[in-house]
Amino acid sequence: MSDLKTPIDQPGLILTPGSAGWWDSERVSSPQVLYCPDGTWRMWYYGRDASFDRQINLPTGRCGLAMSADGINWQRVPGSLTMGAVFEPHPDPSRFDSAHVGVSNVYFHDGLYWMWYFGGDRTVVEMGEFKAKGLNMRPGCAISRDGIKWVRLESTYRGAFLDLGKVGEFDALFCAWPQVLPDDDGMWKMYYHTLNPKRGFLVGLAISTDGFHWEKVGEILAAGEPGSFDERGIGTRHVLKINRQYVMFYEGVNNSGYHSIGLAISDDGIHWQKEKGEQAGGSIFSPAQKGSGRWDARAVGTPCVVALDDGSFRLYYIGANEGGHDELSSQHQIGLAVSAGTNFRQWQRWGEI
Repeated sequence: MSDLKTPIDQPGLILTPGSAGWWDSERVSSPQVLYCPDGTWRMWYYGRDASFDRQINLPTGRCGLAMSADGINWQRVPGSLTMGAVFEPHPDPSRFDSAHVGVSNVYFHDGLYWMWYFGGDRTVVEMGEFKAKGLNMRPGCAISRDGIKWVRLESTYRGAFLDLGKVGEFDALFCAWPQVLPDDDGMWKMYYHTLNPKRGFLVGLAISTDGFHWEKVGEILAAGEPGSFDERGIGTRHVLKINRQYVMFYEGVNNSGYHSIGLAISDDGIHWQKEKGEQAGGSIFSPAQKGSGRWDARAVGTPCVVALDDGSFRLYYIGANEGGHDELSSQHQIGLAVSAGTNFRQWQRWGEI
């Protein structure tokens, strides 16, 4: 539980897997970071230990919390659930989140922490020769007063707030990694993504007047052109308002399986225009150099952007190393990049010279 200092030869790295006996001793992933009203930084994230169900070929499993005085050096907070987790699969096998869960959005509202998460059950999905458990994922919500003990909110679809699309619809496989944005006009927007076997990863949108009852708008963002960093599609994303515009930082994947972060802009949060970045394939933040042996040389993703009082930004992300052939054979760890002043289109890893 000691603070972690970034290794000189691994710039950006701020949180590694936990020690033996912790729920996250194999991997940590998807940081959701808040600078809280009490002046502390809190990071919720998901991960797993090596004993978690290997048929679920995702980095998800359970969720935990770390705290920091500066948003850079973190200390784990022991939860009361399995091996120190603060959130885990539901024990009821009939629920949507009974096999694995992952946090994808946390915000503070009306004196409560609101966690939007996703989960899957033990259904095995077959796509050709590929089989995987827990892929039919849906979004859920939980609330907490302290960020440690969570109470699930119940909704229509076996506890979830959205159901899968019908056969032939773009989101028939899963509706996962939700991010909810309470908007200035009183409407709520839920951004999520899915995987379409023919078209790759796609972003969807649902809207609500109360944050509880949702109506799907449909697909809003798709794969990029051949040769681009997102030619196989768009996955996790973080939408926030900057200078009265909607700005989406999103994770794209290319045909070689390398993940980078890109940018899209919108005036209404519904219709989006991608911006071409200055890094590889049009991204704004790319993996470390191939063959470098760096902790994030294969993938940077699950962006979480925090605006600071001085107008600059922090980008918390996961990195994956090269050498793995799937989600469970690569090493997921958590990193930090900082913007070039107020320019959220240019980033540098924390500690990079």
